[in-house]
Amino acid sequence: MPEWFTPSHFTMVALLITFAIAHSGLAALRPKAEQLMGARLYRVVFALVSLPLATILIIYFFNHRYDGAQLWQLQDVPGLMQLVWILSAVSFLFLYPATFNLLEIAAIHKPTVHLYETGIIRITRHPQMVGQIIWCVAHSLWLGTSFMLVTCLGLIAHHLFGVWHGDRRLAARYGEAFAAVKARTSVIPFLAIWQGKQKVEIREFLRPAYVGVALFVLIFWWLHPILIDATSRVAW
Repeated sequence: MPEWFTPSHFTMVALLITFAIAHSGLAALRPKAEQLMGARLYRVVFALVSLPLATILIIYFFNHRYDGAQLWQLQDVPGLMQLVWILSAVSFLFLYPATFNLLEIAAIHKPTVHLYETGIIRITRHPQMVGQIIWCVAHSLWLGTSFMLVTCLGLIAHHLFGVWHGDRRLAARYGEAFAAVKARTSVIPFLAIWQGKQKVEIREFLRPAYVGVALFVLIFWWLHPILIDATSRVAW
């Protein structure tokens, strides 16, 4: 093995596979699980499994992001840092459309599967996949390491699987209603709009959730160096 191909590459792949199996597996089990334990308890179980795994992933990523080969070094390019933050902010607008139902996420309200065709879904039917790709592009530009590339390939592969898996679950649940939505929307951003099947409705984006995402980005920007320092104290 080349000297730069550190064991952390394999560890990250293993962590990503573990998270993908747990996350997608629990999503697949949702219909039966909700019948057995109820929607609220299922959401709690889902969170108790997913959040610790996600936390481990984030800590390990922070601590090993510069591992491996330095494939490119662009951090001194003027404006790159600003571009990375802009792309990251845009990625969060795609990654967190579920904030519209924050009370359902917290299991305060009964969690429900929704069939949307408004807001960001007009742009892409799978905004989390698009957001993850944008995030990966931004951070790959900044870091430029083989570890970052391996991480991004794993994350994007999981989200591409999620496109197929999510459509399959919605088709099983909604049948012809989802088929109609699928025909009027697109996975590729803006394709349905370009084809004339959709049009952007600005008023649909004037929602408190987007203010919440914007505040989250600002808070995360402020906390970023603190988080990196905190995770560096974890010996992983």
